Amino acid sequence: MREALKIAARFAVLGLVFMAVAALSNRPLHRSLPEDAGVLMLSFSHGADRKAACRKATPEELAKLPPNMRQPEICPRNRPSIRVEFDIDGKRMFEADVPPSGIAGDGPSRVHQRFVLTAGSYDVAVRMRERPDGDFAWHAERTVRIDPGANRVIDFRATAGGFVFQ
Repeated sequence: MREALKIAARFAVLGLVFMAVAALSNRPLHRSLPEDAGVLMLSFSHGADRKAACRKATPEELAKLPPNMRQPEICPRNRPSIRVEFDIDGKRMFEADVPPSGIAGDGPSRVHQRFVLTAGSYDVAVRMRERPDGDFAWHAERTVRIDPGANRVIDFRATAGGFVFQ
């Protein structure tokens, strides 16, 4: 009889633990966004053209190099920073000179900015230039609708004609 009471007590304690875990599994309630908000992300990776064009190597430059390293052209690896400007309803929300990635500065520049906005329609303008002294060669303006809980993304693909709104 005493053994049966011990087993019943163990099951009762185990049942209480499971009930506590089940009750607390939904608590505390966490929301990553306010109930009436959505997210607009400006997220892309783009590599600008090289800083300088390739040039012919001089005979003196070639003579200084080991035979296996002698290339007829010298091409610098590094890329310039890109300039990005992003406006929502005429207000500047983000602007930056984004440096290239990589140890040698030869990788693409990466932009990832997240904007939490209340649900509604917004006039969005985004511009990018690939040279510090150049014009904004890439630009787009759209009206974007943000629904509650939605994620909208602005990407960049040169092959698709520039900025892509998804």
